[in-house]
Amino acid sequence: MSMALQSPKSHLVAAVATLAAALLALLLAAGGSGAFGLTPVASAAGGYLSSTATPLAPANAAFGIWSVIYLGLLAYAVWQLGRRARKDALQRRLRPWAAASMLLNAAWLWAAQLGSLPATLVVMVLLLAVLCRILVLTEGITPGAGVEWVLSVAAFGLYLGWICVATVANVAAVLAWAGVAWPEVPAAAVVLAVVVLLGLALAHRGAWTPLVSMLWGVAWIAVARWQGPRYSAGVALEALLAVVILTLGAALLLARRRTVRA
Repeated sequence: MSMALQSPKSHLVAAVATLAAALLALLLAAGGSGAFGLTPVASAAGGYLSSTATPLAPANAAFGIWSVIYLGLLAYAVWQLGRRARKDALQRRLRPWAAASMLLNAAWLWAAQLGSLPATLVVMVLLLAVLCRILVLTEGITPGAGVEWVLSVAAFGLYLGWICVATVANVAAVLAWAGVAWPEVPAAAVVLAVVVLLGLALAHRGAWTPLVSMLWGVAWIAVARWQGPRYSAGVALEALLAVVILTLGAALLLARRRTVRA
């Protein structure tokens, strides 16, 4: 790598670009809420992204977690502008991936505005891959790092966990849009089992922050299925069982990990 790419000026440019990506994501998020004359996400793409469109869609209240996620992303974008963070080797590696996650978030929102459900799924899968890369890059940062841990690990961990659940909902939306008929209860059981296994794999790695938003999302799937036009006692019970298994399993794995490290 050339000296020019290692210069303080290039570090500042990258940091500013990351902040710009965060602001763009926030701007599109506002549009996704109906601002600027844009269509709310729940009504976009033929309504297939709403909380009642598929049996795996969380209730509307679940999406309140985006406020926390966006706050974390904005805080990270501002913090990484600081001189110490700009010069830090790990943050230099993390910054492009963080910016990519924000740009992909904006791209998903724009694809939803355009009504292209297949495009939303492609973007969602790419976003999930980017967030997994961020998880790997930041696994060495411990809570003792203070603000760096909160903004680099916890914030992106919540982001990752929610996107795991959102990807499931996005797949279900695309299947519904494509007219694919599938038995709700058995299919939901398989999908939720995959989510549980993914959560346990994260717990095995010691990554507990994604579990918080995963549990949040799955719990709201259960709530959504207990009421409204998409009522399904079977799916609701499966979602509740997934929450219980994931909670207990993750707690045991994390406790065991702490014991081994001690």
